[in-house]
Amino acid sequence: MNTLKKMVDQFLAWAVIFISSVLVLCVLWQVFSRYCLGTPSVATDEIARFMFMWVGLVGAAYAVSLKRHLAIDLLTQKLTGTRKLVSEVVIILMTLLFAGLVMVYGGLGLVQKTLSTQQLSPALGIPMGYVYFAIPFSGFAIIFYSLVDLLNKFTPNSSVHTAG
Repeated sequence: MNTLKKMVDQFLAWAVIFISSVLVLCVLWQVFSRYCLGTPSVATDEIARFMFMWVGLVGAAYAVSLKRHLAIDLLTQKLTGTRKLVSEVVIILMTLLFAGLVMVYGGLGLVQKTLSTQQLSPALGIPMGYVYFAIPFSGFAIIFYSLVDLLNKFTPNSSVHTAG
């Protein structure tokens, strides 16, 4: 499991780096073309918006792996022993439920609907379902990391390292 988690971590880290780089290049070109050439690029504006969505969602999934996501853990910090374990497990299960129902189920429904209606992006003309696929993709990654975390809660001396 440790090897698989490391592989997924590496893939998501490189994906975030790549998407961020494309986003920065698009914004730089947009600024240059608008202010220096006098003709703003419509395509790079749309690509930047799509990349911003992807980097946010993929980055959120990667943050779940690193335990760097937003968390309000005042209650859990005060608990000890079995109560703390139960609180942590409930939080993981709620994360699984949200990622499964909203991100994966709802996201795949959105992707399927936009692909079936053949909705295209205005400037690039690409199917919007590909853009919206960031939602279920990130949901699957969050589910994977939540399952790894859940497994670690019940596996003594687990070899999977989690930051925290």
